[in-house]
Amino acid sequence: MIVYPAIDLRNGVCVRLMHGRFNQVTEYDQVPAARLAAFAAEGATWVHVVDLDGAEAGRAMQHQLIGELAGSIDVKIQSGGGVRDVDDVEALLNAGVSRVVVGSLAVSNPVVVATWLERFSPDRLTLAFDVKVGEDGVPVPALKGWTEAAGVDLWAALDRYPAGTLKHVLITDVGRDGALTGPNLELLAEVLQRRPELKVQASGGVSSIEDILAAKAIGCDGAIVGRAIYEGRFTARQAIEAVEAVQ
Repeated sequence: MIVYPAIDLRNGVCVRLMHGRFNQVTEYDQVPAARLAAFAAEGATWVHVVDLDGAEAGRAMQHQLIGELAGSIDVKIQSGGGVRDVDDVEALLNAGVSRVVVGSLAVSNPVVVATWLERFSPDRLTLAFDVKVGEDGVPVPALKGWTEAAGVDLWAALDRYPAGTLKHVLITDVGRDGALTGPNLELLAEVLQRRPELKVQASGGVSSIEDILAAKAIGCDGAIVGRAIYEGRFTARQAIEAVEAVQ
């Protein structure tokens, strides 16, 4: 299992949102490169970097900074936010990003995203499905920086990518993101049950090392960790070592 410490960029600094709301922002670091170096020094092999400005605006906003981060230290970066066309994907990959995250378009334009998966390979793209779970228990993807609901549920959205065409998916329960209430293990388990061939990354609400180990226990390939690290509940090193200790 891969522990992905998160760097969420807004106006060039590291922040975290509460429940994906752009009006509920906590600022943590003025120098993202220093934070990236710290994560690498603690043993992180991957770091998850998000262009929040791009996600909100619907177009690339901080890809130059992300490229600079990718070239600044020997750590693999998975990055997205504002990826809206093939030029965005190419720009990030050419800048040194190891895997590009595609969010809203994965739901709203699966035909185009399928061509990207074929062109760049499933190893170079992660499709992010950020969902809101309704009172009926049905997970529905949220689009455009989590401000709009999709017209299909998560299961229909995943069905548009047959087995063999997709490898990495990131599942975020928006209601838990930044809230330190634990990941939605029930939702993650259902994704894994329906699509066992996928490498699933858990995101949203991780508050403890136990949350990460629980995600690993149900079969998740990765876990995105943000606020819990920034607020000192545990370090990236502690999380990585705990995961490595469990066979």
